[in-house]
Amino acid sequence: MPGTTLPPFPDDVRTHRLLTIDYELIKAGDKDEENRLWKAATTIGYWYLKNHGADQEVSDMFDMGSETMALPFEERMKFGQGEAQYFGYKKLGANVVNAAAMNLNTSEFINVSKDDALAYPQVVHRTYPSTVNARMADTIVPFVRKALEVNYAVLSIFNEKLGLPQGTLERLHAMEEHSTSDARCIRNPPQVKERAANPAIGAHTDFGSLTFLHNRLGGLQMMPPGHDEWSYVRPVPGHAICNVGDALSIFSGGILQSNTHRVVPPPGAQVGYERWSLSFFTRPGNSEVVRALVESSPLIAEAVKKQPDRNFETGFTAVAWLATRMKNHRLNNRTVKISSIYFGGRNHERYATGTRDIGCKPRHRIHSLVCHSIAISYLARSFLLWCWLHAHHLFRVF
Repeated sequence: MPGTTLPPFPDDVRTHRLLTIDYELIKAGDKDEENRLWKAATTIGYWYLKNHGADQEVSDMFDMGSETMALPFEERMKFGQGEAQYFGYKKLGANVVNAAAMNLNTSEFINVSKDDALAYPQVVHRTYPSTVNARMADTIVPFVRKALEVNYAVLSIFNEKLGLPQGTLERLHAMEEHSTSDARCIRNPPQVKERAANPAIGAHTDFGSLTFLHNRLGGLQMMPPGHDEWSYVRPVPGHAICNVGDALSIFSGGILQSNTHRVVPPPGAQVGYERWSLSFFTRPGNSEVVRALVESSPLIAEAVKKQPDRNFETGFTAVAWLATRMKNHRLNNRTVKISSIYFGGRNHERYATGTRDIGCKPRHRIHSLVCHSIAISYLARSFLLWCWLHAHHLFRVF
């Protein structure tokens, strides 16, 4: 549980060092710190953030998550996500981590919409458990506002570095427009050492623009560009882990990097403890089209021109894009590895989603046919897996 004394992160596992960015310096307009942030975002897409001023808000959010997960399961399921709902409670095993091995995810979480939090007590998208409502005003809203403050400051710097007209990225993520931005509190139960190699959340890139993440145990792993092995990201007390998501990468014409990551059980002695994490996902407004901003920035236009093998025109609004990707996420979580040759020699693995891989385009027609054949094949496998998982419900009907 949050607040429990935890064993230290071990020193004998592979880790990848991230740059540490000082938010106080960012707020003060320190150009050297802004350049370090830009370096992190354009090379690996990850960085630590210290002095963010959200420690109390984070602690309170973990308490909210603990109170919510302590509710009876039947009560939590009254606010379940279902197939068409993104916000609310997600139970353990609702997602498939590895379709081939039939491994289910081992995490449960509560998603609270940015829109519902800021409009409370008005309901925008849905209602929530009593434990969420009880903490909406004094816990969730302060955390959401702090996360938005941090991410808007980062977007402002990226906006300038990309040569975009002032306020472009903030407008695409306007606080007033409804979006799928949300606060998520995740619980992973303790694991036995024999299962420690199984991912709790499968390999993926984040759907949105910016993630503001807080961990109290290890388990987050990333695949740095040019690497072929997973590396842990060491949790550092008082430091958030921030990263770029796919939408912002596409807006920037691939200049900002969205990197592959996953969550596995904590390493070493930490494996026997509950793992809690807290994220705020900043995503574009629902009506914004996810595409490279080539008309607004010569820098972005030039970057797109240099990557003819990639497709930066998704054809989706932000809300439709998330819905498409989440549907597949719940089926097979992009665990079908496809060689980087199909995606123009990208320097890290891509994962088939069962639909087209947004942001990439096969270089040759034969590669396109292979990719689509693989995707269709695994869609069929995912459907059979769904039938297998829900067979007992089908038999009840008949």
